[in-house]
Amino acid sequence: MTRRGAALFILMSVVWGLPYMLIKVAVHHLSPAMVVEGRTAIGAAILLPLAIRQGQIRPVLRAWRPLLVYTVAELAIPWYLLSDAEKHLPSSLSGLLIAAVPLIGVVLAAATGHRDRIPRRGLLGLVIGLIGVGALLGLDVGSSGLGSVGEVGIVAVGYAIGPLVVSGHLDQVSSVALAAVSLLLVATVYLPVAVWQHPTRVPPGTVVAAVVALGVVCTALAFVAFFELIKEIGSTRATIITYLNPAVAVVLGVAVLGEQFTLGTGVGFVLILAGSWLSTIPRGKVVATPDTFAGQHPGAVASGDLHNPLSGPSIWS
Repeated sequence: MTRRGAALFILMSVVWGLPYMLIKVAVHHLSPAMVVEGRTAIGAAILLPLAIRQGQIRPVLRAWRPLLVYTVAELAIPWYLLSDAEKHLPSSLSGLLIAAVPLIGVVLAAATGHRDRIPRRGLLGLVIGLIGVGALLGLDVGSSGLGSVGEVGIVAVGYAIGPLVVSGHLDQVSSVALAAVSLLLVATVYLPVAVWQHPTRVPPGTVVAAVVALGVVCTALAFVAFFELIKEIGSTRATIITYLNPAVAVVLGVAVLGEQFTLGTGVGFVLILAGSWLSTIPRGKVVATPDTFAGQHPGAVASGDLHNPLSGPSIWS
């Protein structure tokens, strides 16, 4: 790997582990709708000129039906629910739960005919991953937090659906254009709600900085950097960042926000990532995996770029 490739790899490993902490900071003073509006508006403002310069907006708009499905499944619903859930859940726990997206993606891909039946190794991975999720819920989440966990669960399903929509209907369009148009649509929809829920006083500088970082770094920069990473080291090796993002989310949550590193966090972290690895890398061969660490989430490249039916332009968290 070249120095440039290594630098991009490290950058993306951090960038898609960062949103969980930033969202946690933002929702202390802003409504989930305002957080979504801020990051999508900023991201669209940066990416839209690039897409227009490419001349790739029209092909995206022609496929307006799958575009809407993708936008709702990958951005509009997940980003709101994740922001709402983080009002009650630690950012590190949210990041670990979202790490189960590859497990869900494998099941959905097999169920919809995007791949053959799940091999034994994949089934073992699913079982291990589910045990990891159970460890998180049983050791770290009380009954009062189950509603928020349910929201994160819906987010994970949405992050897994988005790439399947892309691979089936949007794999020939520009990734930057698809991201730009999707972000613009979400920003337009959330604008009235964000205006209605605007705070009565100016939020602290840390909150404003968190929203700006979500839009600039974790959305716009993330798209461009990930595409460059793929060019530099290939799609297969690029998707290894999938397994590093949750670690970054946990470290930032503990070190910066003072969240506890519990037994459930440790056990769940190891089991979920091990399960995801076993499920998405059959027979020792590394393949691209679906992920959406907004953040996933949330995950951020079209299947046409990765040449994998499970990958798609997910913005991780």
